[in-house]
Amino acid sequence: MNVELNMDGSVAEIVLNRPNKMNAIGAAMVKELHQCLDQAQSANPRALVLRGEGPAFCAGRDLAEADPGREDAQAILREVFNPVILRIADFPAPTFAAVQGACLGVGLGLALACDVVYAAENAKIGSPFARIGAVLDSGGHAFLVARAGAHRALELIYTGRLLSGKEAQAWGLVNRSVERVALLEELRVLAAAVAKGPPRAFMESKRIVRRIDEERLGLSAILDLEATAQGVAGRTADYKEGISAFQHKRAPQFLGR
Repeated sequence: MNVELNMDGSVAEIVLNRPNKMNAIGAAMVKELHQCLDQAQSANPRALVLRGEGPAFCAGRDLAEADPGREDAQAILREVFNPVILRIADFPAPTFAAVQGACLGVGLGLALACDVVYAAENAKIGSPFARIGAVLDSGGHAFLVARAGAHRALELIYTGRLLSGKEAQAWGLVNRSVERVALLEELRVLAAAVAKGPPRAFMESKRIVRRIDEERLGLSAILDLEATAQGVAGRTADYKEGISAFQHKRAPQFLGR
């Protein structure tokens, strides 16, 4: 198996485990990733970590499978890679990516589809597609424009420049840049802490943020969405626990109900 699922309490961890190929991903590996996502979702985790084994997070599509001039590039994206990007973006729990080394192409899409991204200082993040005569894909246009702006997105696309973890943090592409040796531990600590929070409330916020991004909502619509979401959260046991804990000056114990 080139993709593995590990469970640590309420945190699921999916590992791209093809280090000798810098976790380059092809159709078979995408199928394994779907299987691990199925298993993770069935376990109802309260946080999901996505990481790559070895020196790279994911160097992108495995071009050894490419057949230029004969393959249907449109179908490959629509049928193979796009669905798994959407599955990660839609995963029903907070998601976290740990990025080290190469994070390119579909690897960039997989990482930035997660809610929170930590990058090692040695990360190489960007779009080298100009070097192979291809168009940035795997959601790269959406992610780069939303986080860095159209002008910086096009600069990366035109030049093929790769950003370090520090540069990616400065540009707003990732949440934090940390030393390589501390990357996974810091992200796991964060994921475990978030997993102790109120999952229903978190998912309501995740849906609101997604709609703001995709629908360009104004303040009035957002206020209405927040009111609806608060109504949903207000009917949960976690809401009652959180308010009660605050009133009694103690730490809340959220049970995910």
